[in-house]
Amino acid sequence: MTEESRGQTAAHIRDVMTTDGAAVNEQIRNLNANRYESVAAFDDYETCRERAREIKERAIENLPTLIETVTEQVEANGGHVHVATDGAAANRYVQDVLDEQAGETVVKSKSMTTEEIGLREHLAEAGADVFETDLGEFVIQLAEESPSHIVGPSLHKSREEIATLFNEQFDPDSPLETPAELTAFAREYLGERMKEADLGITGANFVLAESGSVVLVTNEGNARKSAVVPDTHVAVAGIEKLIPSIEELHPFLELIARSATGQDIAQYVSLLTPPVESPTLDFDRPDQPIDATDDDREFHLVLLDNGRTAMREDPHLRETLYCIRCGACLNSCANFQQVGGHAFGGDTYTGGIGTGWVAGLDGPDATAAFNDLCTSCSRCVPNCPVKIDIPWINTVVRDRRNNGNTPDAVDHLIDPLVPDQESTGLDRQKRFFGNIDTVLRLGSALAPVSNWALSLPGVDRLLESTVGIDRRRSLPQLATETFRSWWADHHEDPDSADTTVHLFVDLYTNYLYPERGKAAVRLLRELDLSVEVTPVLPSGRAPLSQGMITTATEQANEVAEALESPIAADEPVLVIEPSDLALFRSEYSKLLPTETAAKIDAGTAGILEYVSPLIKSHTEIESGASGEIVFHSNCQQRTAGFEEPTVEALEALGYDVRTTDVECCGMAGSFGYKSQYYELSMAVGDDLEPQVADTDVLASGTSCVAQIGSLTDGDEPPHPVELVERAWAEHRS
Repeated sequence: MTEESRGQTAAHIRDVMTTDGAAVNEQIRNLNANRYESVAAFDDYETCRERAREIKERAIENLPTLIETVTEQVEANGGHVHVATDGAAANRYVQDVLDEQAGETVVKSKSMTTEEIGLREHLAEAGADVFETDLGEFVIQLAEESPSHIVGPSLHKSREEIATLFNEQFDPDSPLETPAELTAFAREYLGERMKEADLGITGANFVLAESGSVVLVTNEGNARKSAVVPDTHVAVAGIEKLIPSIEELHPFLELIARSATGQDIAQYVSLLTPPVESPTLDFDRPDQPIDATDDDREFHLVLLDNGRTAMREDPHLRETLYCIRCGACLNSCANFQQVGGHAFGGDTYTGGIGTGWVAGLDGPDATAAFNDLCTSCSRCVPNCPVKIDIPWINTVVRDRRNNGNTPDAVDHLIDPLVPDQESTGLDRQKRFFGNIDTVLRLGSALAPVSNWALSLPGVDRLLESTVGIDRRRSLPQLATETFRSWWADHHEDPDSADTTVHLFVDLYTNYLYPERGKAAVRLLRELDLSVEVTPVLPSGRAPLSQGMITTATEQANEVAEALESPIAADEPVLVIEPSDLALFRSEYSKLLPTETAAKIDAGTAGILEYVSPLIKSHTEIESGASGEIVFHSNCQQRTAGFEEPTVEALEALGYDVRTTDVECCGMAGSFGYKSQYYELSMAVGDDLEPQVADTDVLASGTSCVAQIGSLTDGDEPPHPVELVERAWAEHRS
């Protein structure tokens, strides 16, 4: 990416934040509040997630059989099934159905699958009058825009904007203003279109193979009307919507509305086994008795492949097919909350899961505009009702994009000079941040000269133009004495120590913040533990965040080799940097052999995760006696579930601890340093700023430390282990 293209990306994000940001942020906050409340009150939430995941895994595995079963059953019911290989084939089939009836008017309900293939536009170009009947989709159709959200397509529009749109389009006798007026107008207008319709098109949330039933989950009832008011119903569904039978439906009905809108159940859950037996209606002759024996109904089920079979065969993109399109992942994403799908998404599918869909349907390069907006913070993973590892999908697609780059002449000169294992042509900004271990090692060797050089006039502009570090960012100071240098003169362990622990020396503790490492050593020795330290080890987190999987794998193997001996000796390895520990507990299972990854997971612990029980067993300090403190934990630390031990250790030492509640600080490793994302990063941080300003703050993640320093225009907060060590020493003295 050139400086010019980085500038264009920044400008696009800035524009979307200006036009869509406020409405998107407000709507998603409301959805999240409702979702958190509904999920918290549902005791069987995790059980349903497990069950839903199992059903989806099995259904995708058995997809060819399910397609055969549903085809036989729908045809036995009197309907028709067409398996479309691509969008063009699906569109042609639906048009043929309309043409055979000499139909002109079509009503359809919201369907991302039909959005994917452009069915409405196709039929309109063929001369049909097509009306979206979902209120949000109707707004989008009138505005001639693309959806900004899987569940709320017009979520980016304010009431005032929608009122202006309606008044301009329809010129009502009295201007429409309130939500009630706008909704009533749309209901009446679209109700008339339904009466005129020759064809009704729906999607399907689920298709039950055994019975040939279509399940529609909505809040407006328009999908059911679109299915049963016109004589002919066409349901267009991706083949991944098939599940075996009604026996498997229950967990999805428990999860989908909770995850989407925070409702215990949607307003309308319709199970139709078409052709339905309800008589057709003649709205021109409302007084004529309806004939219950009417057999004019027609049903067509269009099952869309369009690349899904290839996704099923792809071990990394396959999980995308488990998606039930609830939007919970979008809503839990800090970046998405600021820009919505018009910056973070393709034409149809948006957010982190959009990367899987777009890459699967159109190839990895089609995600180039938004794939990097997933920062792998992992907050979406516990919120996904079918437990899709969305960050990993984004990492794999990023890696595939990297390997598809065309190298230029400069790349051929740079490639032999860099230590990574990536192909020639890798974006230079990604290459810089993916090799941050080398950058820190060389810079530290020259400190303090390197710190002085970075402060010279024009250096910030040079870094921005070459490797895309935003000039508005303050760079951390390189330590003049690294942690490992300090350690060389501090080997003394307590005579009473009979347990040995190993401190994992991460890049940031060694080169930038050695005080946290020193505090950890002092604390462990105060607890009568013998301390050993590892070599300085890049964990693989930095290259993985850039989609450099080969390099990350090599570094993971080096870590595995270094930790093999202490783990075999049953001597715990303690980790200060939470993003590294989260890596050991999650992505290492994808980078290393299963047994090796499991050993590292079992043999490592967060520094405060390990010492918290020891401190709690030796202190009885009254809660609040030491004062108040705010703790901001790294987002991956929260997802991986090792935030609480830090809180417990601080409380045991008498602190009244308040934790921040934002999804992410916005920095997310290198993301906030990149010039194209700086403004988005700071906008995400705005939600955190009120919680950390003008108070004593601790932060565990290195990038969180930098972001809080920027947000508060003050000192960077210390790592919790530094305060715990001081408080423990005071308690013991």
